[in-house]
Parts: sequence; C-alpha cells; structure tokens
Amino acid sequence: MLNKKYVKIPFFIVLGLGLGLIVSNIFIFSKDSDGEIVNQQKQEIEKYSFIHGSQPYIPDTLSFCGESVPLHLFDIYESLDLEMIINTYRHSSTMLYIKRANRFFPEIERLLKENNIPDDMKYLCVAESGLANVISPSGATGFWQFMKPTAQEYKMIVNQDIDERYDPTLSLLAAAKYLQTAYRMFGSWTLAAAAYNMGIGGLKREIEYQKVNSYYDLKLNDETSRYVFRILALKIIMSNPERYGFYLEEKDLYKPLKTTTIIIDTSINDLVQFAFDNGINYKILTYFNPWLRGKSLPNPNKKEYKIVIPERDQRPCDIPDKK
Repeated sequence: MLNKKYVKIPFFIVLGLGLGLIVSNIFIFSKDSDGEIVNQQKQEIEKYSFIHGSQPYIPDTLSFCGESVPLHLFDIYESLDLEMIINTYRHSSTMLYIKRANRFFPEIERLLKENNIPDDMKYLCVAESGLANVISPSGATGFWQFMKPTAQEYKMIVNQDIDERYDPTLSLLAAAKYLQTAYRMFGSWTLAAAAYNMGIGGLKREIEYQKVNSYYDLKLNDETSRYVFRILALKIIMSNPERYGFYLEEKDLYKPLKTTTIIIDTSINDLVQFAFDNGINYKILTYFNPWLRGKSLPNPNKKEYKIVIPERDQRPCDIPDKK
C-alpha cells in the first residue's frame, strides 16, 4: 500500500508540473509572438497619457527669435506653463494647427526668410489665426489678422469685391513690414510681436510709462500679457508634437497643393464662368483666391492680379463645357 501510495503522488505531481509547463510555454510563446501587439498597447497607453492630465514638459532653456526667455523667474515660468497646459489640452485646435502647418509653413518660412524676419514668427501666425482665413470679433481678418485701416495703410485693397487681407502672401508681406517697423523702434523681436498684438503706439506708451524695455518686465493688458507665451507654447508643442500626445502619421497631414498662376490685367465680369473656363468651379476658385469677395473682378485701372488655380489632378471633374 505504501509503495502504491508513493507511486500515485509523483504521478499527479508530474502531471501537474507537465500541465503547468504546457500552459506557461503557451503563454510565453503567445507573449513572444504577440510582442509587437503588446508594445503597440504600451505605446497607445503612452500616446494618450496627456488625456489623463500629465504635466506638459517645459524645457530648461527657451528662446524666441534668438532672444532668451527668462524662465528662472517664477511669473515667466508660470505664464508659459498656463499656455502649455491650455494648448496641449486643446486637442482639436492644436491638432488642426499641426495638420495645416504641413501645408502652409514651407511658403511662410520662405517668405519670412526673404524678408529678414525670424522663422519663429510663423508661430505668431498660428497664434493669430490658426493658419486659417478667419475674422475676429473685432473685425481683424485673414491669416495675419489685419484690421481694415491697418491693411489699407500697408497698401492692401479692402472693398466689397477684393479683400487682400485674405491673400496669405500679400498679408504676410504686410505683416513683415509691420514687424520690421516695430523691431526698428523697440530693438527686440519679442517686443515687436507684442506690438503686433496691441499696436506700436500703445506699446510705446507703456514702455515710457513703466520705464522698462523688456516684454517680460511689462504689465500689459491681459491679451498681450499672454500673447508671446502662447506663441512660445505653440512653438514648443508644434516642434515636437509627439512629446505632447499628438501622434500624426504623414498621411494625416495636409499636403501642400500644387498650383499654377494666371496673370489678369482686365476686369472679369463673371467669376463663375471664368472658373469654368479654367477647368474649375467658383468654390475652388475662391478657395485658392479667398481675396475675391464678389461675383466679379472690376479692374478699371488694369492692375495686375495673380489668380491661383490648382493643377489638373486637383481639379473637380464636373465642369460644364465652355460657352
């Protein structure tokens, strides 16, 4: 009996160990074979960690247009921290900025460089409009948010048929002139950016009254006090979006559009027919030329206008035959 009993115990132990080994081998094999899935799941957890309230990373040192930001000062750090939190967690808006930047930044960067404006000013454009032709509650319009009087001061046409504030190139060139004027007056690109928000005259009065000449030492209105910090936050996030939870593949980004330009020095009585004659429709014509605000283009002075149309592979298919 003892012998039989001792025989049974090892049998069940061996059986249990065998089953355990089989199960463990299956688990290990599964883990190895599905390692990529496990890693993907880990990446997904990390990817969306910002949804759960992670503190956005703030670098130890930071500059704007080559000018140092004094992050060692508590109020400066906390002002940037505020904008970092807001723009990191404004998921839909910031994601759209990143998508649009892929389309518009190359041309903006080129024109800024040609006009001797620091590259960081492209983020000023993002702060102003989100890289879209929008109208503010005060009436500021376009990518670079010009008010009508300022636009006309910088030789942009604004009337019921034409509003060149909507032209990304013309408005950028006007913005470059404004920033250059402000820089010559204040000797600082940071102050030039602040002046873009509140006006050169208003900033000059505050500097004279407060007797300091650094943006970071000035007490300004709420909007301008936050303005440069918002630009800085956008620069940090858009320069390294994955670090802040924005995981976009190449296919997700808006691609630059290939276009051709038509030079016009006569009036166009019917923009709808003009669009058809050039293989597009009125919707596409005004998308690429948002400065066209009416149904016609009066041109009694025979001014040269550049009308942009997309290349053939980006044109709509359903176009009526030419009259």
